[in-house]
Amino acid sequence: MPVGVTIAAANVSETKLIEPTLDAIVVEGFAPEHLLYDKAADSDPLRDQLDQRGVELVTPHRKNRKRPKRQDGRALRRYKRRFKVEHLNAKLKVYRRLRVRYEYLAEMFEAFVHLACILILLREFV
Repeated sequence: MPVGVTIAAANVSETKLIEPTLDAIVVEGFAPEHLLYDKAADSDPLRDQLDQRGVELVTPHRKNRKRPKRQDGRALRRYKRRFKVEHLNAKLKVYRRLRVRYEYLAEMFEAFVHLACILILLREFV
């Protein structure tokens, strides 16, 4: 279920959008303990930033990692639940306006993303 949404240009790295998305959480009192992400987020500075927020980054390490590994296999067991994130992405792609961005203004596109999240939540609880 969506708890926070942010949009950005296509040329922005996804790892730079993690913190703004955590800031955009709309559920009061909700602070995630774990963040599941793919190998693109395997970066020690990002892990340090999220540790300061009290969020553990759960992501597989890259094969070409130079520094020692910072998490063991126990944390990676949570990575199996990443399919929930992919299911939410699939639910958002059902809406044609989100699959292909037709809006010129970012505010309009963000409004449609929020509307789609509301519809997903309503279908879940009603």
